[in-house]
Amino acid sequence: MKATIVVLGGDGIGPEVTVEAMRVLKEVAARYGHAFAFDQRLMGGCSIDEHGVALTEEVLVACKAANAVLLGAVGGPKWDDPRAKVRPEQGLLALRKGLGVYANLRPVRVHPSLVDASPLKPERLRGVDILVLRELTGGLYFGQPKGRKVEGGRQKAVDTLEYHDYEVERVVELAFRLARTRRGRVTSVDKANVLESSRLWREIATSVGAKNREVALEHMLVDTASMRLIQNPAGFDVLVTENMFGDILTDEASVLAGSMGLLPSASIGDGGPGLYEPIHGSAPDIAGRGIANPLGTILSAALLLRHSLGLEEEARAVEKAVDAAITEGCRTSDLSGSLSTARMTDEVIRRLQRHP
Repeated sequence: MKATIVVLGGDGIGPEVTVEAMRVLKEVAARYGHAFAFDQRLMGGCSIDEHGVALTEEVLVACKAANAVLLGAVGGPKWDDPRAKVRPEQGLLALRKGLGVYANLRPVRVHPSLVDASPLKPERLRGVDILVLRELTGGLYFGQPKGRKVEGGRQKAVDTLEYHDYEVERVVELAFRLARTRRGRVTSVDKANVLESSRLWREIATSVGAKNREVALEHMLVDTASMRLIQNPAGFDVLVTENMFGDILTDEASVLAGSMGLLPSASIGDGGPGLYEPIHGSAPDIAGRGIANPLGTILSAALLLRHSLGLEEEARAVEKAVDAAITEGCRTSDLSGSLSTARMTDEVIRRLQRHP
């Protein structure tokens, strides 16, 4: 297979971890006879410094023309003024919109060798294997109108939460399709006791569930879901929810795994290139020190192989190599280990080479 992958290293540790994921993808290409071309571009704060915008039209065009996009992380203290007209996160939102990706998939699995890395008791972590789907195109982050004004000498800020029925339907239908390949359970999370948008969400989820009766559906209020993620995380299979709830719940769920550096994500739509990135931020405090955990980005590359390139065997090989490295004691500093970013990747590649 021939494929073009745009790589957006971004800011902070982003370039460091994407370089390591590229090394793994090059090893996969060599072992399985593929030809992957990597097109490295700027996005985020580095693009603001170079071009005055977080995402240039040229880079967006390149991303649209590619088979997939691999992203590191964006942002940092240099660009952290909330009053700034141009911010790194604008590039990410524009990229998602431009690519037409509407579902963010975040798998959260607790590795048996890392149960002690989580603040939760080990007995609560046994069997945790959750797939969270976060809707990406609607909700509070995109609602109009929004803004701030002064009334009678007092400031007033307005954000609006808006959802169209098709936005809800397509992400819920995807949740059911994925649940059929897993344990056959979907939990739809909303705030239907308060929000009209959540009542629409629940109605549509119920309708989709009626057409997919082989998959069990439960509705759960977001406050209950946030408690259940800590009290009984193994009780979830596929969890689907709207944009802001998903943003918050997935960060909460990352604690289960013991480190945000371990967790990947995939943002996909109907055809077109997907967007793949670790869930962690740019971590400016450790940038340039060579100690960032590359596994979340490497596992994001595995999702890229699976969802954008259709290479299931190769994706599984990468995931097994990561599992083997963790099982055999390979650790970066976030997991109380001493391996550098590059050494951790070396260990993954060594195990990728070990097995056919």
